[in-house]
Parts: sequence; structure tokens; C-alpha cells
Amino acid sequence: QVQVVESGGGLVQPGGSLRLACVASGSDGRIYFMDWYRQAPGKQREFVATIDSLGRTDYSDSVKGRFTITRDNAKNTVYLQMNSLKPEDAAVYYCSARSRSGDYLVNWGQGTQVTVSS
Repeated sequence: QVQVVESGGGLVQPGGSLRLACVASGSDGRIYFMDWYRQAPGKQREFVATIDSLGRTDYSDSVKGRFTITRDNAKNTVYLQMNSLKPEDAAVYYCSARSRSGDYLVNWGQGTQVTVSS
């Protein structure tokens, strides 16, 4: 199984920015997609963004235009640049890794907490 470690969360005011990072290990070259998910208290984990090994991306409607996902394939690292943050973006953010066929490879990490508050 692939292990992931997320970092970069913190407390930010509405309208502010944060950059999350996630490093994956143990992949043996199997990772094709890398994703970000988030889970707010009392809610289900939801999809945020994905990027494939060619750099093609997709986003949830709620973050499109504000968040940018990028990736360093050589480092098995995925980033999430979050701009214009809103209180509703507050959540624990998790990353995942999938094979080319879409199978999840990851044991979910601890996530990184993002708090948006004035």
C-alpha cells in the first residue's frame, strides 16, 4: 500500500491562501492519479481535485477557479494551492493515490487541518 503524508494546513482568514503538500511513498511507480479530498465535521469526505501523471486536472465545482492542484512526479508529491478561502473550505484535507485503472492505492493519512476564520 502507498503511504501518504499531508502537510501545510493551518489557520487562515477568509480570503487568504494556503498551500498543501502531500508526499507519497511505497508506490513502486503505480501511481497515476493523485487526489485531494476533504472532510468537515459531521460531513462525509468529499472530492476536491485530481491530477493525472500527464498533468490533466479536474476540480469540484465548489473550488473551481480558487484552488489549483499541481504535481511533481519525480518526488511523488502533489500540491494544492488554495486561494480566496471561505469558511466553508474549513476541513481536514486528505490526499490519495490511484492506479491508472482508478484503483485506490493509499492508506488514508492523518490529513492536514485547514481552519478558515476571522
